[in-house]
Amino acid sequence: MTCYVEWETDHAPDAAGEALIRRCLKTVLAMEGCPYEAQVEVVITDNAAIREANRAFRGIDAPTDVLSFPMIAYEKPADFSGLEERAEEYFDPDSGELLLGDVMLSADKVKEQAEAYGHSLKREFAFLIVHSLLHLCGYDHMEEEERRQMEARQEAVMERLEILR
Repeated sequence: MTCYVEWETDHAPDAAGEALIRRCLKTVLAMEGCPYEAQVEVVITDNAAIREANRAFRGIDAPTDVLSFPMIAYEKPADFSGLEERAEEYFDPDSGELLLGDVMLSADKVKEQAEAYGHSLKREFAFLIVHSLLHLCGYDHMEEEERRQMEARQEAVMERLEILR
């Protein structure tokens, strides 16, 4: 498993934060039954940069907490079958790892939302990482049934991580 973490913010790089990202990734992949070693890139940024990305990619001119950029168009969430048939699209040719995608997270929003929801910074950070990793595994929340399924997966992962409200 490879997890590249870039800190593009005034907040200093945080070894504990990077370890938590890797722990979240390992837990999500195990719980979703991913049969491959995987690769993810996580960019920790600020509200200004995530606002620009949100405008560019979603047409929404406002900062958001997290953006996910999945590399795989799943038939159904966490259905890893058939990916080897298109290995050139989904696997890193050098490492052989499954390319799940990229995550962009606003450190400013983590702080704002932790305060607003009465969570610790660790809990809010982990929750947003788990949420975005589930998007990289094909989950979404646009429809009510999808939302319920994704929320149940998020809750199960957070329980497994023992990071509770």
